[in-house]
Amino acid sequence: MKIKHEFLWAIILLILVGCNVNKTEKEVTTNEEFPFFIPAEKPSRPLSKAVERNYNAYENIRPEQTELYTQFKYTKLKGFDYNGGDGTITRRDPSKVIFENGKYYVWYTGRKTPVKAVGMSRAKEATDVIPSADWDLADIWYATSEDGFTWKEEGIAVPRPPKPQPGWRSVTTTDILKFKGKYYLYFQAFMEASGLRGDFCPVSVAVANSPDGPWEHTGKIVIPNGPEGSWDQYSIHDPYPLVHDGKIYLYYKGDFDKRPELKPSKIRMQGLAIAEDPLGPFTKHPLNPVINSGHETILFPFKEGVAAIVQRDGQEHNTIQYAKDWVNFEIAAITELLPVAAGPFVPDAFTDTKNGRGITWGISHFINAGGNWNHTILTRFDCDLSQDVDDQKMKDHHYNYSPEFHYTHRLTGKQKERIKKQTEELKK
Repeated sequence: MKIKHEFLWAIILLILVGCNVNKTEKEVTTNEEFPFFIPAEKPSRPLSKAVERNYNAYENIRPEQTELYTQFKYTKLKGFDYNGGDGTITRRDPSKVIFENGKYYVWYTGRKTPVKAVGMSRAKEATDVIPSADWDLADIWYATSEDGFTWKEEGIAVPRPPKPQPGWRSVTTTDILKFKGKYYLYFQAFMEASGLRGDFCPVSVAVANSPDGPWEHTGKIVIPNGPEGSWDQYSIHDPYPLVHDGKIYLYYKGDFDKRPELKPSKIRMQGLAIAEDPLGPFTKHPLNPVINSGHETILFPFKEGVAAIVQRDGQEHNTIQYAKDWVNFEIAAITELLPVAAGPFVPDAFTDTKNGRGITWGISHFINAGGNWNHTILTRFDCDLSQDVDDQKMKDHHYNYSPEFHYTHRLTGKQKERIKKQTEELKK
């Protein structure tokens, strides 16, 4: 019996020593400095929430090693005339770029009016020839290019239809779909001047057998506004179709939560509607809105999922996001100088790919061109959001902005007065 007791005590002692050794090893691991060369795999040590995100939330721990991270470069386009930038001619909100018949095609909102827009706040002054907003009294134009830099305007693709058809006031912000040999242009169909009640409009569609038309305006509302009290009861903007699982996945923007006491007075999020047929019926996704930020958000197939460039507006603006299931988006990267109202060249937008290759360029627009808020111009952007390209010059971590750029963001007179009063209070 004595031998058994001694043996039992020996085992207990070994266990206690082992626990102390493990505890000591754990303390040593915890107290180790984070390594100079960042491990590719998450270290088996306690980490701050910030460093954990590097491993859990992003594809890689360094931006330049991340496929969905890029900076953006911009190039002036040739071939467009803006009447000296006086605000009577605008070109804005380009569609995706497609390549057909040996050349590139792009569609866009085009306005040519005798006078410039009076502004949404003065919408009651708008007439049949006086636009309220930059996109009021607009038609859908298109242009072609051999190289993506010099463009030839081909004219109006979809004109405003007669009243009271959807879009009689203005047809704007179009995007292109190619499906089973036919072409479809989805667009915002305004039936009143923008500014009377905000930017109220649903989505309609035109159909053609060729990208050169002729286009048949169906007069059909394919994405209606939501019921009263819903997030998209007023605005169904920026229709953006892709093909996934043999269906049309059409993403769109809603403006809502309008509160005059807040600046800005409303927020913007993105929804999704799905249809078997390009003319509908479209079913809005039950999880809408599916992206919590963004203005004129663009998307493209990437690997088995879909990526989104989320610029302007909302908690997650200036991000590139990814949804493996095409619905639930996560932030993939944070960047700057994102293209506004962009239409990328997406070669596999309509192929129902299961391995999206990404994008490298497209067309976007600049508002406030030449300091005139009623003057918007088209521009080209380039990037590296592609599995097939590794352009490290596109992967810099930041831009160095000139002092002149910073000084354009100056204090207002009211802000200067507030600062002056604060200083005077300190002197008392």
